[in-house]
Amino acid sequence: MSRPRKQIHLAAHFPGVNNTTVWSDPRSGSHIDFDSFRRFAQVAERAKFDFLFLAEGLRLREQNGRIYDLDVVGRPDTFAVLAALAGVTDRLGLAGTINSTFNEPFEVARQFATLDHLSAGRAAWNVVTSWDAFTGENFRRGGFLPQDQRYERAESFLDAAGVLFDSWAGVEVTADKAATFLGGVPGDGPGRYAVHDNHFDISGQFTVPQSPQGRPVIFQAGDSEQGREFAAASADAIFTRHGTLEAGQAFYADIKGRLGRFGRTHDQLLVLPAATFALGDTQEQAEENAADIRRRQVSGQTAIKLAEQLWNLDLSDHDPDGPVPTVDPVVGENTIARGRASVRQHTDPRETAQKWRDLAAEKGLSLRGVVIEMSARQTFVGTPERVADLIDEYVQAHASDGFILVPHITPDGLADFADSVVPILQERGVFRTEYTGTTLREHLGLALPANTKKAVAS
Repeated sequence: MSRPRKQIHLAAHFPGVNNTTVWSDPRSGSHIDFDSFRRFAQVAERAKFDFLFLAEGLRLREQNGRIYDLDVVGRPDTFAVLAALAGVTDRLGLAGTINSTFNEPFEVARQFATLDHLSAGRAAWNVVTSWDAFTGENFRRGGFLPQDQRYERAESFLDAAGVLFDSWAGVEVTADKAATFLGGVPGDGPGRYAVHDNHFDISGQFTVPQSPQGRPVIFQAGDSEQGREFAAASADAIFTRHGTLEAGQAFYADIKGRLGRFGRTHDQLLVLPAATFALGDTQEQAEENAADIRRRQVSGQTAIKLAEQLWNLDLSDHDPDGPVPTVDPVVGENTIARGRASVRQHTDPRETAQKWRDLAAEKGLSLRGVVIEMSARQTFVGTPERVADLIDEYVQAHASDGFILVPHITPDGLADFADSVVPILQERGVFRTEYTGTTLREHLGLALPANTKKAVAS
């Protein structure tokens, strides 16, 4: 007896960082105008996607003392954008990235509980940490947190938020309109909580009744050992980036294999890698489109900026169409780029620089050509039929449970995928033709969380 085919989950990432978006393209719109978010979300909902995903930027990132073209200038507040989108969409999930290093559990839990109410159960929280003092300068405590305590605080933060979400067990307000009596007693009853651990010493009464999902869907983004453990213990979905089938399968097996140690089952954590796409009427045309997108994503200036992050040196006098620098990178703390996590991916900069030189020699590439090859982002390139084949193959072969798509044009770059690839997946019976639920948990096939009600009346 054959096993049923897995249903594919699809989401849409509104791009804003890491030079995925080609903001200089004439077709690109504003990244802070609400109409851009509205149009993007409504295309995703028309295509029956699970959710829209917003990354977070708590400070515009700099290099050589300037804000540069790897970032979109302007990062509006996540909650304000998602709350506004809740009013112009009906079913699409709304996922926001909120930092656990600089915020406080009460305010974040209150904002997400409110969003879940406003959207009738469509909120999701991508829990991230931050390590750098540069970003922390915007906050009262600054970049005070040592790197090895980021995930410890994140775990405490998430536990504390869970206490707050669960502090209302249900509909507990007994309103008597005749007596104008709302019910409940200060110091007792719904919303009472207390959290005391190494990071938080808070108590009081939570202000928002239990929301439709009980608590938002929890996402974790990251590939480190600590990140994988955090996701296996606490997250409903993990946001990753694995470009090949084999790398995806290895990650998928690893993260799913960790769940049992936390008393969780295989279906309680979804693996959703980020993916880009380039389409064409023929495979040759799609590959030409992909190459053109890459050249525009990696301008000469962008190639220099990315090389500077590896070399930790000012290379502004270097020709991007010339050879890879022969000087060795400066090893140690990266001081050339500020606020970018990507600089930490170069664990051995000298070894990586030599790989760049070797690739340039092997293929006759310039520095820019090497950067284009080394930072390739197109996951799926082909005709709509070919892209549908690949997405289905990755999911059925357990390399992922679906994908978070990142178009290179904002806000309308998702439309081609929605109108050409999605119908093929629907015809094959691996993607919904209509929403069957109203909440994001229903879209993702996730059960409502048990109300652990850790609140303690004092």
